Amino acid sequence: MALVNIDNNKCNLSYSCVRICPVNAIKVEAHMDYPEVMHNACIGCGHCLKVCSPSAISYQDSKEEAKDLLRSEYKVAAVCGPSISGEFHDITDYRKFVEMIRALGFEYVVEASFGVDLVARRYKELFADFKGKYYITANCPSVVSYIEKFHPELTDNLAPLVSPMIATTKVVRKKYGKDVKVVYIGPCIETKKEGEKQRDDGRVDSVLTFTELRELFSEYNITEKKVEFSDFDPPIGYKGSLYPVSTGILEASDIDQHLLTGNVITAEGRNNMLEAVRQFENNIDSIKKHFNLFYNEGCLMGPGTSRGGEKYLRHALVVAYAKKRLADFDLKKWEKDMNEFSTLDLSRNFVKDDQRLPYPDEEKIQEILQMIGKEHNVDEIGCASCGYPSCRDFAVAVARGLAKTEMCLTFTLKNRHDYIKTLRETNQKLAETQSALKKSEKNARRDQQLARESFETTRTMLEKLPSSVVLVDSDLKVIQANKSFINILDEEVKVIEDVIPGLEGADLKTLLPYNFHNLFSYVLSHDDNIVNRDVHFNDILYNVSIFTIRKNKIVGAVIRDLYVPEVRKEEVIKRVTDVIDKNLGLVQQIGFLLGEGASETEAMLNSIIESYKMPEKPGDDGE
Repeated sequence: MALVNIDNNKCNLSYSCVRICPVNAIKVEAHMDYPEVMHNACIGCGHCLKVCSPSAISYQDSKEEAKDLLRSEYKVAAVCGPSISGEFHDITDYRKFVEMIRALGFEYVVEASFGVDLVARRYKELFADFKGKYYITANCPSVVSYIEKFHPELTDNLAPLVSPMIATTKVVRKKYGKDVKVVYIGPCIETKKEGEKQRDDGRVDSVLTFTELRELFSEYNITEKKVEFSDFDPPIGYKGSLYPVSTGILEASDIDQHLLTGNVITAEGRNNMLEAVRQFENNIDSIKKHFNLFYNEGCLMGPGTSRGGEKYLRHALVVAYAKKRLADFDLKKWEKDMNEFSTLDLSRNFVKDDQRLPYPDEEKIQEILQMIGKEHNVDEIGCASCGYPSCRDFAVAVARGLAKTEMCLTFTLKNRHDYIKTLRETNQKLAETQSALKKSEKNARRDQQLARESFETTRTMLEKLPSSVVLVDSDLKVIQANKSFINILDEEVKVIEDVIPGLEGADLKTLLPYNFHNLFSYVLSHDDNIVNRDVHFNDILYNVSIFTIRKNKIVGAVIRDLYVPEVRKEEVIKRVTDVIDKNLGLVQQIGFLLGEGASETEAMLNSIIESYKMPEKPGDDGE
């Protein structure tokens, strides 16, 4: 089961977890949006949990596992880490706390401080029997995991002793039976993995963090006011209660901590621990000290503690608790118990589990450095906002597929500035375009209104003309026709006009015979006007003139009934001249409104006049 998981639905892509991980066990490859935990490389320090503001990162939940043990036929012992005194400051008396744990169903409740005392005594013996080899304490599981995976050459320098959790578990099984199930309760999450690795009497069946314990109290509605006093089951620890403080294990065994005479250096916290391991590896022959290391400020601020805890308040509470317990402590009973369990095997071996990635080619590193604009003098510079000590280290991580260039602050800011500049330019162009569009839209509305008014004017003018007028498109569909034109058509067509005013869209081929509508087709295809052509239709002789308004697109026709009494030859010249005088302006407006000038129309009408001015043929009576 994975120890740490990331919920992509909650992740806000800040990559804080990637930046803070001390071993780069959280990667963000170029093709990935969300970070991903590399579980084999994770050391369970829990730092990613602390920096993830949307709480998208969670650790392995062991509550159901613990409840299954409590429901089983086995007796179950709770082993409590000494850090309870700093975590559960809201419970006024530790004896109430013990009884609250029993109320969950635990048969035994033992404090791990006695295991601390046992391990501390072994450390004193190990350090006192110096044979030229310096050790790193193996009490913090995250430190042990870090060395096994990322400094495997130092595994032989890890003190070959079990942690207080394992030591206390061995004590419980020796005192209460080998079949007892053990649930450890503490501030660390890497202990969940440590417990899984143990076998025989040191095996830990489940590990609950302090926050998980609080959740169980809440689930079963167990509160301090509902329980009585109850003390821890023996054996009871002595100075082991100070273990949560980083130097507590040295205090518990009276190991010399004086600067002049002591031989142990203590370091706690992420950065101090990492630097201590690096210097131990490189300079131990000059330092000549054992190292007592903890990742999370001792055990006071572990990832399994409540958020918002204050280190020095917890430190003070731990010391006050220890002083209270030691005020009337039965030292003789403790010595007897220490002798009883002194034969327990507290030895331990470590496994080299190298998780270091191959170092990338220099060419690839330089390519990435150039990409982020940091190709010069980068080994000693860097803002460290990416989570790496230098720009080169960051480039190496990108080359290994652990990070993305977007995590570089200067690279991101530069891209952001370039983007903002481009966005501003785009916005300016957009504003100009919007302004032009508004102006164009205003002009279009104005032109549309003018066109509408012109169309209505044209329609009115056409209706006033005594001659028949029709305009058609390239498909011989009627665009517009006046009442005079409709009146020359068959009666059934006039009925259609009641439904479709002006016969707009009607097919001219269905309105006029072939010899008539074919004249329109000719003008459309040849762009050659027809002037003063006589056509018989419905036993009436019509004089037809067809002219182009828009080449190959629109033509118009003026049709006059020659059987009308007033239309006689001797009156033709006069009437045509009157027609020109009265209607030329109107026809010109029609032509302009439809996209062409009226010059061709004027020429056509003038030709009509000229034709009627020609001498009459002999015998022509003008009829």
